[in-house]
Amino acid sequence: MDVFADREGEWAAVADSLAAVATAASAPGFDVEDLEQPRRNVLSFYGVGGIGKTTLSQQLALHLADDGEQAAQWPELDRDVGRVLPVRVDLAAQSGFDFESLILSVRLAVAELGRPMPAFDLALRRYWEHNHPGEPLEEYLRRRTLFSRLATSVSLPNQMQSALADTAQALLLPGTVGSLVGSGLRATVGALRDRREAARALAGCRRLPDLLEAEPDLDALSYYSHLLAWDLAQLKGEHRATLVVLLDTFEEIGDRTHRDLERLIQRMVWLMPGSLFVITGRNRLDWDEGRLEGQLDWVGTRHWPLLSSQTAADPRQHRVGYLSAADAERYLCHRITVDGSPLMEGATRRTVVARSHGLPLYLDLAVMRFLDLHARGHTPTSSDFSYDFPALVTRTVRDLTAGERHVLRAVSLLDSFSVALATAAAGLDRDAPALQLVDRPFIDTDDAAPWPHSLHALVRAAVQDADSAAEDRWSEDDWHRAAERAFVALGHEFAQARAAAERPRLLGCLRQGVRLARDHGLPLAWLEQAAYDYVDAMIWEPVEIPPRASGPDESAGAAESLASVLSAVARRQRQHRQITADTLSDVLTIPGLSPAVGELAEYFRAECERDLGRMEQSMAGMRRVADGGGRMAADATRGLLHLARRLGHFPDVLAAADELGSRGRRYRTLGDLWWTQGKFSLSCATYARGRDDASTAAETGEAALSQACLAFAASFGDRSRAQEQIDRSTEMLRGVTGRWADLQRRNAQLLCDAGTDADIPGRAAEIEAEALESGLSSPAAYARFIVCFHQAVRRDEAGLAAAREGLKRHIRGHEFAYLLELSYLMAPHVPADDVPRARWIDGQEETRDRWARCVDERRQEIDLLLGD
Repeated sequence: MDVFADREGEWAAVADSLAAVATAASAPGFDVEDLEQPRRNVLSFYGVGGIGKTTLSQQLALHLADDGEQAAQWPELDRDVGRVLPVRVDLAAQSGFDFESLILSVRLAVAELGRPMPAFDLALRRYWEHNHPGEPLEEYLRRRTLFSRLATSVSLPNQMQSALADTAQALLLPGTVGSLVGSGLRATVGALRDRREAARALAGCRRLPDLLEAEPDLDALSYYSHLLAWDLAQLKGEHRATLVVLLDTFEEIGDRTHRDLERLIQRMVWLMPGSLFVITGRNRLDWDEGRLEGQLDWVGTRHWPLLSSQTAADPRQHRVGYLSAADAERYLCHRITVDGSPLMEGATRRTVVARSHGLPLYLDLAVMRFLDLHARGHTPTSSDFSYDFPALVTRTVRDLTAGERHVLRAVSLLDSFSVALATAAAGLDRDAPALQLVDRPFIDTDDAAPWPHSLHALVRAAVQDADSAAEDRWSEDDWHRAAERAFVALGHEFAQARAAAERPRLLGCLRQGVRLARDHGLPLAWLEQAAYDYVDAMIWEPVEIPPRASGPDESAGAAESLASVLSAVARRQRQHRQITADTLSDVLTIPGLSPAVGELAEYFRAECERDLGRMEQSMAGMRRVADGGGRMAADATRGLLHLARRLGHFPDVLAAADELGSRGRRYRTLGDLWWTQGKFSLSCATYARGRDDASTAAETGEAALSQACLAFAASFGDRSRAQEQIDRSTEMLRGVTGRWADLQRRNAQLLCDAGTDADIPGRAAEIEAEALESGLSSPAAYARFIVCFHQAVRRDEAGLAAAREGLKRHIRGHEFAYLLELSYLMAPHVPADDVPRARWIDGQEETRDRWARCVDERRQEIDLLLGD
């Protein structure tokens, strides 16, 4: 019988918080669409590992579910709170959860109400069509273990279909709402804006049309939380309920500088003021600290007044303390019983309670040891438990079979593992010991993770620390050999995942492999290939490993350096390029750097220097990599041609491009070249070839980047065809973290609208600001060039002159000067004397004719559109 100790204080905090949130949400002045009022809907429990936070979260979810599994020692909620809908999400890395999974879990919980959520469901339909084309939501939920356990996973698609049908009827659209892209989206949004009286059920949701028009990416998905909050607020009477979202293992969603997922979650919390969020983790929630301005959307006590340590009212932050002696005693009395009486006698219980110091994990291990001794015919006494936590782990390990102990030591080297991986790391030729071990209560299991099993962090550390006292203890060489076996086994898993294109397992192999190599001084071996594959994919998931417990070690230099390089390269998509350049410069000063790590650091530092507008430094770095003849040499050669194009040395680029090959992205390089010459059809064709080649090679990031470039080049021509390419670019960028590609796609949309939208300069300024914030010079320059194109189409000479002044801010010597020259040629005007001249492939005159014709064709297209 598994009974959780009282934790009455924690339950009281939950009950008080629920009452406060429910009361506030039902007050006459409450407005779920008010985004300015401070938020008082976060209850945080934090404390050290092993203190019982996860068990607390689990028990809270069970108790709030009102399905017969309530904790008897906790009093009932105040009846005025009404119905409660709990949903618990474990954010641990091995659980496989991401933000999309969190949103779906919350919507599945709300499905228990049996009512459609029309605003949210309409937006989710748009998101799903865009990000999961051809994949029915019902099939997706059925296949994912995370959701298939939930009974409501079957009813959710039906509820969504009902909401869409009702919306179609209200908006006088034929059938249900069709595809929410292109004309279908415009018809739906237009109907929402224009027929508010007919669509009374949705007319009150002011932000719905804007959110439907927004790009349906993860950022937009986080804002859809506002729509779900609005839908819930519309429910009355018996259908009304308070949503409680329990987020466990919060410390694993990112470190204190990498807060992308945390930003999305915080946004969800802010946009759902009528719901209670119960967050459990090892660290105090720091949203009340103003120093986080810029990292999160809402920070400081002005926004989160109850998260301050000076607050006494709930919901607030609580440190989860160790169990009281009375709680620990009560737990042991009820944990193992015979005929309703405690199996563990009083003296033994008192010893266990005293030795546990209130740590729940100690109590669990003590109970496991007690049951193991009892099963072998021994009557456990207090002398069997006169050990502190490490010693108890030692005794627990000693009581395992020799095979289990061997496997336990091996898997303590891994963050997570499968039976096969455990057997290989242990060097055994049979699975039986590993199968026995994973049935032990101190092994956590999550079937949805890439590897389903893991050790609690405290047990993992204690196993390694306590091993030195065991009779069959491992020597340092034994530990090293086990690390080598685990590393080799991960290399085999990496090869299998690579062949099957299983991205989560690839990343897991990379992270675990880097940590093993660092901690045990192993050569990089297959990690070099994994690192190159990681940068080739251009998806840029975070690659972080915990710091060494024993501090830096020279033998760990290669793996430590590799981890630093990959982490910096991934983070450059989310932070200013200067920070990445500085990190990579520090890596390059490390003595004895491996050639692979040095090449990666040198190449990506040169990329950052280019993005920052430092042409000479970038060119020098690219030349060093190209001359080195390593794996990145072709990329560096392309980088040199990219720099030459920026300087307007177009014939040089053309002459050298044919030597690049697929590794050097020849077709993307030529596509970049041809649009500058006004040869837009040729540019599109070469970009498309590069995209298709990348897709065939399963290079998702490169394919998405080529498509973004294709969308940009296409947007100089027919606008309807260009829009198709932009939509395809948006689709291909889903799941890919590429800041430059996303900005280029937005520039393509800006270009497609040039000549028709009077707000082109304002939209360009937004893209320019975002690009400069990330340290990306070219998207900013392109945005300003598009304003020049826009004013040339409109024949606005004053506007064109002003646009050129904006473009000049991004010109450094000859860098991007060709864009300024083009702003004259397309008008067509004679370039000013102080404008540096580019070397055009066909000469300036032919180039001018092509660009002037492009501008004239856009004018004709707009005239036809306006019926002139």
